Amino acid sequence: MPKLVIQGAKLKCSQGTSPSSLSLLPVPTPAKADEQQAATIMDFAPMVNIAAFGMCITQANPQVAAATAAAMGVLTPQPCIPATTSPWSPGSSKVTISEMKALTSDSKCNCMWTGSIEITDPGSAIETD
Repeated sequence: MPKLVIQGAKLKCSQGTSPSSLSLLPVPTPAKADEQQAATIMDFAPMVNIAAFGMCITQANPQVAAATAAAMGVLTPQPCIPATTSPWSPGSSKVTISEMKALTSDSKCNCMWTGSIEITDPGSAIETD
């Protein structure tokens, strides 16, 4: 069963070299799971909610492509700057927070540079759906 995702959950990108974590902006009356602020599918803002994943290794990223071309075709990773443009999916089919789907451990988010971001540790033991 999927679990609710909370502040500090651990993330991984298929095109990044390091793990990352989820950060949530404080809200006046946050929903809580395991005494921590729970996330929604709308918590996908790059560098606000989703921190960098070390170095980016995909040539779909123009910075990596340019550095690789300058190195005569040798893959040259560049610093990751997540480029997420759409919410996490699928999110919870039953739990909502402020009228938005709660973020669940089985959700994924895509980076426009071909990276697939997944949740490796939701930080919560609360099952949903």
